[in-house]
Amino acid sequence: MICRTLSLLTCLTIAAHVSHADSLPERPRTVLNQQLVPDSAVTVVVRDLASGESLIELNATMPRPPASTMKLVPTWAALELLGPAFSWKTRAWSDAPVVKGDLNGNLYLQGGGDPLLTIERWWRFVSDLRQTGLRVIEGDIVIDQTRFAALDERAEDFDGKPWRTYNVLPDALLVNLQMVDFVVRPADDGNSVEVAIEPFPAGLVVENRVALTAGRCAGRNRRILITSPDDGLEQVHVSGRLSASCGAQTFRRAVMQPAEYAYGTFVTLWHKSGGEFRGGMLRAPTPPTARLLLTQESQSLAEIVRITNKYSSNMMARSLLLTVAAETSGTPATASAGEASIKALLASRGLEFPELIIGNGSGLSRDARISGDSMARLLSSAWKSRYAPEFLASLSLGGLDGTLRKRFENVDDPSRIRMKTGTLKNVSTIAGYVTGKSGKHYVVVVDVNHPGAQNGVGELIQGAVIEWVLAQ
Repeated sequence: MICRTLSLLTCLTIAAHVSHADSLPERPRTVLNQQLVPDSAVTVVVRDLASGESLIELNATMPRPPASTMKLVPTWAALELLGPAFSWKTRAWSDAPVVKGDLNGNLYLQGGGDPLLTIERWWRFVSDLRQTGLRVIEGDIVIDQTRFAALDERAEDFDGKPWRTYNVLPDALLVNLQMVDFVVRPADDGNSVEVAIEPFPAGLVVENRVALTAGRCAGRNRRILITSPDDGLEQVHVSGRLSASCGAQTFRRAVMQPAEYAYGTFVTLWHKSGGEFRGGMLRAPTPPTARLLLTQESQSLAEIVRITNKYSSNMMARSLLLTVAAETSGTPATASAGEASIKALLASRGLEFPELIIGNGSGLSRDARISGDSMARLLSSAWKSRYAPEFLASLSLGGLDGTLRKRFENVDDPSRIRMKTGTLKNVSTIAGYVTGKSGKHYVVVVDVNHPGAQNGVGELIQGAVIEWVLAQ
């Protein structure tokens, strides 16, 4: 009736966004009604991977914030564009010859964007550099971060918590996710509290204000606060109370800025390795005339993708987007260039997603958008990819590992569920693959955008859909 007065294109557009309430099976429909969630707040797409047949389509073309399921886009694209054996290179250069172990010049530490340059690998980098014969650095240590463009944001911008792991920003030379473990315990003298830091970057200032108390190790007698009075997180105050009956309490925090952290940990490890250093820290590009001293390769892209998706690392997903940009569009890499490269890849595969906004690639954004239909089409393409084994291995297994380790434990053979989850305030999402009891494989996308969705409501709806698919 309405279509008699509207253009065909307008009618098709309206029809594409209308909820098909009757397409929901009984159990998911019941859960929606019980939780007072309207159809308009939910996207559900279930398709047979072999035939392409749709079993459920609810608001399939509606663009929604995908939360961390957005990570499926840059991880898939990185595998397709770079290949699973791709690796990042971290290099050391000098601007003068090393003579009898003495560098009478500057040492350049050039970041290649390695998303998982752990403190153990950084220690290996320092050790290997010592094995080249270098012992004394007379000049400065120069941090080269030029592979990635400088970001116009701060770690605290999203929720005001810059010390949280999920807020760490990508950087061309990001060491150990800028993480430090603070171990707080009663000192052996019985009169004070000891704060140990591992690793302890040179330049980090830690002030211990923790008071030792008596009584049970609970409540206010085990309350430790770790705060920083400056934006750079280079000064840290550890305060609060700890009972003498408590054991060691460990807290992990991001500290300093990427360049200062890389420099500080390098200096600490360099001294531990027996090396000497006379200068300070600078930031600058590596000169074209510099001499290469050492190259360290990262773990493979396949391994990085696995960790990114299973454990939902925001920083690693963002680094993948920037790496795609660097490899396809040149440096310094930007997120917008990475998004353009991925959209070009999608178009080359016949995957036109006009509503897609990748943003920073992690899903930790209120601006990112993708529809359930587009996500399902991407997952269907990934299923048929030459790199499908690497991509599938990156998804969490129901009841076994990653972000699904504690979900679907009560269903029969939860390993039939391979999916990526996502959570933001008022957003709960899940996307991936489910194998039914018939042996058929299905792509499943469930996106709930509703007040309080992140507090369990979304998971109840997702669980009802997935259990229905498992029974097929």
